[in-house]
Amino acid sequence: MAAGRMEPGEAFLAELFPEALLTATDAVLQGFETDVRGLAGASDEQVMAVVERVVLALNAVNESFDGAAYETGEREQLCEYLDRVLVDGGVDVPALAGRLGIDRYEITDEWRDW
Repeated sequence: MAAGRMEPGEAFLAELFPEALLTATDAVLQGFETDVRGLAGASDEQVMAVVERVVLALNAVNESFDGAAYETGEREQLCEYLDRVLVDGGVDVPALAGRLGIDRYEITDEWRDW
């Protein structure tokens, strides 16, 4: 605001999404993307281990912000992003979920606290 690049009404975004939260989340998601690149021909267990790691890492980020890092909209965006990265990485998410007896959007539920 002081530099004139932000209106006072926009300043709440800096509180909701502090730089430390964005940096930590980006680091977790970059690690996930790297892990997914190595999943070609992986077993369901290997894929789910990668999903578990990213969810637990996001849980840790959320916890470091008093459990309030991700609101409903961000949670949905994170789940959609994880799904998209898996699909782009060659994982047939609907088939994987079917083999596990869950809906494709439930693959994070076992570990997710955010």
